[in-house]
Amino acid sequence: MPALQPSAQHRAIFSAATYQLDATKAARELAMQLDDEDIGFVLFFCSAAYDLDALGREMNQAFSHCEVMGCTTAGELMPSGYAKSSISALGFSRRDFKVSGRRVSLDGFDLQSAQLCVSDLMDACQQDLKAPINTNTFVLTLIDGLSPNEERFLVTLDTALGRLPHFGGSAGDDVNLANTHVYSEGAFHSESAIVVMFNTHCPFEVFTTHHIESLDSKLVVTDADCTARRVHEFNAEPAAEVYAREAGISLEDLRPEIYALHPLAVLIGDQYYVRSIQKVNDDLSLDFYCAVDDGIVVTAMRPGDLFADMDAKLSAIQSRIGEPELTLACDCFLRRLEIEQKMMRDKAKMMFRRFNFVGFNTYGEQLNGIHMNQTLTGVMIGKPPAHPPKVPLAVERKAG
Repeated sequence: MPALQPSAQHRAIFSAATYQLDATKAARELAMQLDDEDIGFVLFFCSAAYDLDALGREMNQAFSHCEVMGCTTAGELMPSGYAKSSISALGFSRRDFKVSGRRVSLDGFDLQSAQLCVSDLMDACQQDLKAPINTNTFVLTLIDGLSPNEERFLVTLDTALGRLPHFGGSAGDDVNLANTHVYSEGAFHSESAIVVMFNTHCPFEVFTTHHIESLDSKLVVTDADCTARRVHEFNAEPAAEVYAREAGISLEDLRPEIYALHPLAVLIGDQYYVRSIQKVNDDLSLDFYCAVDDGIVVTAMRPGDLFADMDAKLSAIQSRIGEPELTLACDCFLRRLEIEQKMMRDKAKMMFRRFNFVGFNTYGEQLNGIHMNQTLTGVMIGKPPAHPPKVPLAVERKAG
């Protein structure tokens, strides 16, 4: 969307954060920071360290006047930088956004379910449309990050959404790899996804970017369990042995920090999409955060300049839509590991502050039906226009 003349009169998006680990205190602190009658939708990202049952009840009570959705994380993102054991939250203005969300079960999610979900979301948006749906709407997906059904869900939803841009992140659990959750209807849920439709007259642009460069070394998946996201063999040899040899390290040294610095990727069209390793198993197979199937060729990669890549991508978007009101970011936790290993947290803080980041560290990122890893994916939203354009008459009639 092109930028319109911004307004200096009001905020379109409100942000909040808390480091209180007591669920009651945390919810109350967020409610105090988001105490504005114009807020119609609250989105939050929380550490899995919380008592989720208690937090679910408290968030439902604290924000009983509006819809609330969110997920657990592998770390939180704020304008002040990376955070842990905290909650980051956003409140969206009713004046500038019509937001509608639905929780769906990942088990049995078929095209009919997807079409019904999208239809319901569009009908809800039509009740208070801010701008034409086809050109002024984006969709956010938050998914149980340990579900094997993520890929099927995304492809199915992408078909139903058509040309509407959609992005999202896979929920984390502080890298415990045990239980990940999404939040809706006053409670946390597993084996579920949340689909949120945003209709707005604010300029915005959905994006993805990564700094990973090809080493031109190819590995063929010769034995895999796609459902379990597990690769048993590369090139007819134990997967972990081949990967360790490719990375130039011993088997005993394989750990998440190594996976961040020695990623693997698949080539789709002319773009590389990272498939990050989750863990090494006792039988020397490798579990991944994305599905990897028999016959797939993966390419050994290396990290490039993370901040140069991020700056180039986000600066270009800013030049098109103007000063950002917010960048809602789904940032792979492996990028965070790389930044922390290289002692670059201060550079991250500067970047987050400059583009007003709020979001979370993910177990996977999503863009228009594609599931990937080790990327920064999100939406940059510009300032609200001083004089919002009227919704075309034909659309107004449909809404009424």
